[in-house]
Amino acid sequence: MIPVTKAFLPPKEEYEKYLDGIWKNSWLTNYGPLVTELEKKLQEFAAVEHLAFCTNGTIAIQIALKALEITGEVITTPFSYVATTNSILWENCKPVFVDIREDDFCIDATKIEEKITEKTQAILAVHVYGFPCDVEAIEKIAKKHNLKVIYDAAHAFGVNYKNKSLLSYGDVSTCSFHATKLFHTVEGGAIVSNKVNAEKVKLYQTFGHSEDDYFCIGINGKNSEFHAAMGLCNLNWVGKIIEKRKEISNKYVELLKFGNTLSQPKSVLNFEYNYAYFPVIFNSKEKMLLVKEALRLNGINTRRYFYPSLNKLPFIPYQPCPLSENISSRVLALPLYYDLQEKDINKISALINSNL
Repeated sequence: MIPVTKAFLPPKEEYEKYLDGIWKNSWLTNYGPLVTELEKKLQEFAAVEHLAFCTNGTIAIQIALKALEITGEVITTPFSYVATTNSILWENCKPVFVDIREDDFCIDATKIEEKITEKTQAILAVHVYGFPCDVEAIEKIAKKHNLKVIYDAAHAFGVNYKNKSLLSYGDVSTCSFHATKLFHTVEGGAIVSNKVNAEKVKLYQTFGHSEDDYFCIGINGKNSEFHAAMGLCNLNWVGKIIEKRKEISNKYVELLKFGNTLSQPKSVLNFEYNYAYFPVIFNSKEKMLLVKEALRLNGINTRRYFYPSLNKLPFIPYQPCPLSENISSRVLALPLYYDLQEKDINKISALINSNL
């Protein structure tokens, strides 16, 4: 089976060096030296002032909402992984969906203002597949209406826009370092607090207290030395990982027969991409399902990433987002990972082309 994604693992001896230190000092969690070191190196990598390494990308969004004191309506995108919407609901806020752009599938900033009400408190946008949102337009709208901006940057690690990390935009940006991501810590995430008190974020992820002093409510959003060790190893490989994913993506572009039946999302912005995913769009749901099944029968796993459109989740009231609903029914993410072999890329491409 060719998986749709595969976690990168560094040379085992690199990880074992960190394990020796963990065994020596017996410090497993609660902001050990490796977590502290990883946070510092990630801050340097992204050139941001405050970054908190946390349990996962979902808790990162929840803490961001809590730290920004969001309790009302949150304008967000229907084209994302369910964690984006679930985080809003979990914090007892109301998601208000705004449809997506046709080119890159990010939230359509031109449609945001018409959804703003007196209950709107924040915009939670997603850099879909690592493509930047229209951050300038969103910032302008937020300032005009006194709204907070959170970016779900789960796909955007290593992406630079206008010579800055994409993580540096918004009041808060959140990351996922799940094993499926190009940079991972097995499980993990990060909160980049650009315009919110970093100490407040730390308190929320450590039960709301420091030593014997209690300040606020909180949860356990910490991460372990073992996860930090994987992150420290993998951070040294990020450049090579992105370069390899770029090579694979370019090979797909070379081989696949793009045209009326098959296309790709594209961004009109000028930015430094991380090649987080390789999504393709078919001209119909039926064609997508036919190709998906043909690939499955040949031992190739793909994913309908993202499906369904989140405005159609069965546990929330329906809000129409026709473009997102249409795109989500026709999109397919192809296998993309560090050691995907050229022969497998050839096989995948040939099978798709023969079924178009």
